[in-house]
Amino acid sequence: MTHWRRARLTAVTYDAGVEHERIGMAGGRLLWGADLRRFYRGIEELRTLADGGRVLDVPCGGGVAFRGLPGEGSHRYVALDLSPVMVGRARANAARHGLRDIVLLRGDVTALPHPAGSFDLCLSYFGLHCFPDPPAALAEMARVLRPGGRLRGTSVVRGGGRRQDAIISLLRRAGPFATVGTAGELSSWLCAAGFDDVGVERDGAVAFFSARRAPGGPGPAQPAAQAGTDSSSAPSKGG
Repeated sequence: MTHWRRARLTAVTYDAGVEHERIGMAGGRLLWGADLRRFYRGIEELRTLADGGRVLDVPCGGGVAFRGLPGEGSHRYVALDLSPVMVGRARANAARHGLRDIVLLRGDVTALPHPAGSFDLCLSYFGLHCFPDPPAALAEMARVLRPGGRLRGTSVVRGGGRRQDAIISLLRRAGPFATVGTAGELSSWLCAAGFDDVGVERDGAVAFFSARRAPGGPGPAQPAAQAGTDSSSAPSKGG
């Protein structure tokens, strides 16, 4: 993750793309062969999911998820990122949306500064493939979630096609990407981290995942949905 500590251009380019839905949709299709409408719809669902709960957004990037938050409510929202550039952009984004109660932190996802069971919901959008050790990151997310708490996120994964895998290899060599698993590996990592009710659906080279913090902690939990399912083969994704 050293690249993200220092790379201002990478952070600004990525954040500007994902923040503007039309650009993000085009990039998702061109780069990853994925329809990102589901990603943006999921953010809009935060208006009800976050209300009254304790939410951790990691890595928060420039705060793309902030647009889905209710303007007022009883929720507690903590946004954390390793990149000082991203934290600065997230702070400005929160100000633009009039969100004064967001707690912004700079930190490492494998050493979160929170006690066990601190959150009801954890969001992890397009960050897992940037982590050197995704299983350790997921285990730490599981630690800070209460039993029964939910995890929702997206990640770039291998196995979406030869062109997408080539782009992933290039980005790994360049620095922005680190350990990139397949959809099946992501499902296994989630189960090993202590999650159950695991669902992983792949559209092109993007995996949409969700899981629940198991009451008993790490163990041989089984995924609820088949890992690596290519959602592009389904009759319809809606829109």
